[in-house]
Amino acid sequence: MKTCPYCKIKVGGDLKKCPLCQSKIVGEGESYYPSPSILKLRSPLYRIQLFIVWVVIIAALGVDFLFNLRIPGFENVHYSLIIAMWLMVFEFVIMKQFQRGTGSSRNMTLLVFLLLGMLLITSYFFGFFDFTVDWIVPIALSAAMVANFVLAMIDKQGNAMAYLLTNIFVGAVPYAVMYFSHRETPVTWILCLMISVVLFAGAVVFKGRAVAAEFRRRLNM
Repeated sequence: MKTCPYCKIKVGGDLKKCPLCQSKIVGEGESYYPSPSILKLRSPLYRIQLFIVWVVIIAALGVDFLFNLRIPGFENVHYSLIIAMWLMVFEFVIMKQFQRGTGSSRNMTLLVFLLLGMLLITSYFFGFFDFTVDWIVPIALSAAMVANFVLAMIDKQGNAMAYLLTNIFVGAVPYAVMYFSHRETPVTWILCLMISVVLFAGAVVFKGRAVAAEFRRRLNM
């Protein structure tokens, strides 16, 4: 019987991917199809933290819009909206952790992109956007690429390879944009590009067949 390593369910027939999470399944196929179960978030701790989050959001909105109390030096910034966005992302990340069928690479990549997106929005309104773009973003992407490379090397099902290749692509594109727009490229983005090239070469050397298979699958070749 084939088994999904992430959902921990048995899958019958000749399917190659899990019907729930689309990850590769392993084992020999049999005539069996699982009935998916819905994970219900009924934990008291989850409800308590969700209540606290809503209290913080409502309090921040009230102080910001009803009392017009703003951060000194940023009187034109509605900080309550930024707080609400951060807490919503926080709740989304927690809900994703409760879902089955999400591998380590997928969770980490999603978390990195969400945090970077929120950080870019926050930095734009609070005046440190350039520092975020030139330093924080390339460093975070480099760390994510390294982590995904390690996961791709130890992952026997090949589910981490897609996220490694995606991170490499994302790490190289900003450098190309800066180069062709004739903008001075920060050293952090140059290092990010070098790391992406080294990791891609390492993926080809150590997992050449998996890399080729991933490209064929994604490009329908």
